[in-house]
Amino acid sequence: MTRPVVIITGLSGAGRASILNMLEDLSFETVDNPPLAVLEALLGDGDLPIAVGVDTRSRGFDPPALLKILERLRLRPDLAPTLLFATAEDAVLLRRYTETRRRHPLAPGGPFGTRVQDGIARETLLMAPLREAADLLVDTTDVPLPELRRRMEARFRPEGAPGLSITVQSFGFPKGLPREADLVFDMRFLRNPHYVPALKPLTGRDAGVAEYVAEDAAFPAFWQNLTALLDPLLPRYVAEGKKYLTIAVGCTGGRHRSVFVAEKLAAHLAETSSMHGWRVELAHRELPEIARGSNTPHAENGHPDLLPDIAPRDTHMTTVE
Repeated sequence: MTRPVVIITGLSGAGRASILNMLEDLSFETVDNPPLAVLEALLGDGDLPIAVGVDTRSRGFDPPALLKILERLRLRPDLAPTLLFATAEDAVLLRRYTETRRRHPLAPGGPFGTRVQDGIARETLLMAPLREAADLLVDTTDVPLPELRRRMEARFRPEGAPGLSITVQSFGFPKGLPREADLVFDMRFLRNPHYVPALKPLTGRDAGVAEYVAEDAAFPAFWQNLTALLDPLLPRYVAEGKKYLTIAVGCTGGRHRSVFVAEKLAAHLAETSSMHGWRVELAHRELPEIARGSNTPHAENGHPDLLPDIAPRDTHMTTVE
C-alpha cells in the first residue's frame, strides 16, 4: 500500500495552516515548516499518511529545489505524493492580514518595501513555479472554513479515519447538567417508574422499566420527533467541522426514563454509524453500580429495541459499534 504524502504550500494568508490542521484531524501526521534539507528524509520514513507545510518561512526554502525533491518522491513506489497549493485573490489576502495584524513574511522592510501588498506581490512571483506544478490548486477566496474542511475530507480522508465522536449520556437533574453537554433532552414529561414499587429498584436497562416507559402514550410521538431532529442535524455538525458531540438525556433521578431513552438513542445512532463514519459511546452518570457489575446488561433483559452487547460490565461508559 502506498503512503499518502501531501506537501502543502502556497501564498501566506491563503489557508495553508488551516489545511494542515484539517489533515491532522484526518489522522495525518503533520509537520509545519521543516528545513528543506530534511524534507525528503522526513517524508520517506513511516507508515501513516503525512502532510507537511512548506512556505517562504521554511529554512532553505527554494521552489526549484522543492520541485526536484518532489520528482524523486514520485519515483518511489511506496509513496503517493501530492503537491497542494493554497491561493487567494490579492484583495482577500490583504484583508486577512489587516484583520489579523500579522506581518507578511516577505514585507518586513528593506528593498522590497514595508507594505503587505509588496510582500504579496513578491511572494506571488516567487511561488509561481510551485503553483504551476501543483497537483491540487485550492483557491480560498470565497470559501468559508466549513466548506474548505468538507473539500479536504472529500479529497484526503483515509479509510478508517475517525469521524464525529458522539456520547449519549443519561443524568439526573438534581445533580446538575453535564458540563460537556451540547444537546439536552428532558424526559420528565414521561410517566415515572419510580412510583411503581416493582420497578423502583430497577433501572432503564431492565425490560420492565423499558416497557413501562415505551408504553407511555406520549413516547411514540416524542421518539419520532427526536430522531427526525437528530438524523439530519448530526451530518450538519460534521459538515461544520465538529469532532465531539455530547447528547445528554435527563430525568428526575437519572436511573429510569433517561437511561432507557439514552440506551435506545445510542442504539439508533449506532445503526447509522458505519454509513456516516461516526463513533457512538454510551454513559450513565447516575449508575455507578454498572461498573461493579450489579446491573443486568440489556443484552439479557430481552427488550427488542436495544442493541445487544453494548455495555461491558466493567465500565459505565461503553463504545457502541
